[in-house]
Amino acid sequence: MRTCAICKKKPLTGNSIVRRGLAKKTGGIGKKISGITRRRFFPNLQKVKAVFLNGTVRRINVCVSCLKAGKVKKAPSRRSYVAPAAV
Repeated sequence: MRTCAICKKKPLTGNSIVRRGLAKKTGGIGKKISGITRRRFFPNLQKVKAVFLNGTVRRINVCVSCLKAGKVKKAPSRRSYVAPAAV
């Protein structure tokens, strides 16, 4: 569910590290690790209306890095603007 439809980017796991104490450069004896908890790093996914190869419009989850790289052709808006005729 939380994956990019283009590059298949998905959540990664890592650690959330809690430290206490005063850093050595500010006069303390150094920071000590007091807790490590597992956490997840989620990709920046956005729901976008995109045009596929056969011309169909679908709403897909796409990461922002794919949007910036231009890997997705966004669908045109439903309201098409018609310029007024010159008189």
